[in-house]
Amino acid sequence: MSKPILPYIYLSLAMIIVGSSVVAGKLMVAELPVFLASALRFALALVLLLPILYWREGGLPRLSRRSWLLMGAQSLCGSFLFTVFLLFGLRYTGPASAGVITSTTPACMGLMAWLFLGDRPSAKTGAGIGLSVLGVAAINVAGQGGTGGTTPLVGNALVLGAVVFESLFLLLRKTVPEPVSPLAVSTIISLFGLAWFLPVGGWELFFTDLGAVSATGWFTVIYYGACVTVLAYLFWFAGITRVQASVAGVFTAIMPVSALVLSMLVLGEPVGWPQLAGCGCVLGGIVLISRA
Repeated sequence: MSKPILPYIYLSLAMIIVGSSVVAGKLMVAELPVFLASALRFALALVLLLPILYWREGGLPRLSRRSWLLMGAQSLCGSFLFTVFLLFGLRYTGPASAGVITSTTPACMGLMAWLFLGDRPSAKTGAGIGLSVLGVAAINVAGQGGTGGTTPLVGNALVLGAVVFESLFLLLRKTVPEPVSPLAVSTIISLFGLAWFLPVGGWELFFTDLGAVSATGWFTVIYYGACVTVLAYLFWFAGITRVQASVAGVFTAIMPVSALVLSMLVLGEPVGWPQLAGCGCVLGGIVLISRA
């Protein structure tokens, strides 16, 4: 398999797994508080990552203070702030509005890569980003109706903040000057993630009856830690270091497609022709980017 294709496979697998976190997250937070569930997620991820890191690489890498700060900021944006802003934003706005806003992630990431990293997208890359955003918007607007929420302006602002933090998370990896393996980056990001969620999560533990959590609830915590955190991080960090940031950005459009399919299969939500057309647009955007 040629090297230019392999990063695309890594990025696609990462976003498919991240898309599945929508279904897993709904099931998980239905039985556990947000901060406690997230702390448990990162604790489990570290149980898996640390032994493998010490076995494969002898422990954590030696990095400059700047790199540690960058990775801490990356984890703060993607592991903590994205989760908090999105989940609390959905309390105030409807799923359709939130879906439209989150579908702008590829465009937001491409714009930020251009402004802050000087990664100006080519014409084909720009067209691919536009096609992917159009497809994701079609999936969310046509397929999810629902109410506007109790305070839509507040909720939409929170979801938009989640999009910005997710874009920062996906791009900050390219600013770390030292060569760091995907395994080491995933472990460091998880360490910071646990540190961000542990204070409030530990407080929530005193008010949570763990014995009342069902087997499904615990399974989703395990899935979130092992797959959404460990595997998705490994795939994403293995892919993003080998392509332009604007190219990687279009693959974030796979997230809602994955969430749509799994919501249909797991949660029984209906899917019609508008959703299928949106999926086609997203896949077309990826093909266009891969040929750029």
